[in-house]
Amino acid sequence: MLQQALHKTPLRASTRWRDYVIPQCWDAFTPDDHRVWDILFERQVDALGTRIVTPFRDGLDMLHLSHPGIPDLAELNAKLEARTGWTTVAVPGLVPDVIFFAMLADRVFPVGNFIRSFEQLDYLEEPDLFHDIFGHVPMLSHPGFAAMMKHSGDLGLAAIAAGHGDWAARLYWHSVEFSLAQEDGEVRILGAGLASSFGEFRISLDSPKVARPRFTIRDAIATPYHSDAFQPLYMVSDDVDSLSAQLLAIDLAGLERLSRGV
Repeated sequence: MLQQALHKTPLRASTRWRDYVIPQCWDAFTPDDHRVWDILFERQVDALGTRIVTPFRDGLDMLHLSHPGIPDLAELNAKLEARTGWTTVAVPGLVPDVIFFAMLADRVFPVGNFIRSFEQLDYLEEPDLFHDIFGHVPMLSHPGFAAMMKHSGDLGLAAIAAGHGDWAARLYWHSVEFSLAQEDGEVRILGAGLASSFGEFRISLDSPKVARPRFTIRDAIATPYHSDAFQPLYMVSDDVDSLSAQLLAIDLAGLERLSRGV
C-alpha cells in the first residue's frame, strides 16, 4: 500500500528501490503465521461476498490465493507476471514514498514480510503481508487496473520531483486504497485498504455517518485523509474501468491545472 505513510524522502532515493528488497524466506514462517493467514483469508472472503468488485474476486481465483497458508511470492509472481507483467517483492516494512512509487513505475509491488498475531486479527496499524497481498494483488491481475498502477508510479515520481508529493499521495489514497465503485447498480468495495479490513469495509458501505462523493481527480488531490483512523468519506468511481481510464489519462501538467481549478 502507499507505504504506507508517505515519508518525506529525497528524490535521489528513487533509483535505489532494490536496496529495500529482502528474501521472503517462506520457510521461516511458522505454523501460527500460516494459520493467521488462513483465518484472515476465510473470514474476509466470507464477509465481503459480492460486496467487492468482480475483478477482485476474479483475481483471487486466477492467482489461486485461496490455497492454504501464506503465499510463496515466487509462485504468486509466476501467475501474476504472466497475466499483467507485475511482480511482488518482500520488504522489511514501510518504505519511503519515493521508493514506493519507483517500484510501481517498474511494475513491482512491495509486500511487508511479516504477518500480524492472533491478538491483532481485527486491526494492525502498520500494513502487513495480508493487507499487501490480499488487498492489492488481486486487482493487479486486471490489465486495466494494473496499467493504471504502473502509471500511478510514474505520476507519483513526477509529482514528488515537482514538490507535489501530497497530490500523488491523496490521489493514490482515494483511488487505490480507500475507494468504492459502482457495479451492477450497487456501490461495492474497490480499495485495498477496505478489501483487507474486516471492520472498515462495512462502515464504508453501510454507515450513515460517512460521505460517499463521486470520485474526481480534482477532488481527490484536494482532499486530505486519515492514515490512522476510519475515513470520514469514501469516493465512489463510476466503475473500475472508468477509474483506470481517468488516471491513465492524467499527467503532472493535468494535476497542476486541476489544482488551479482550470
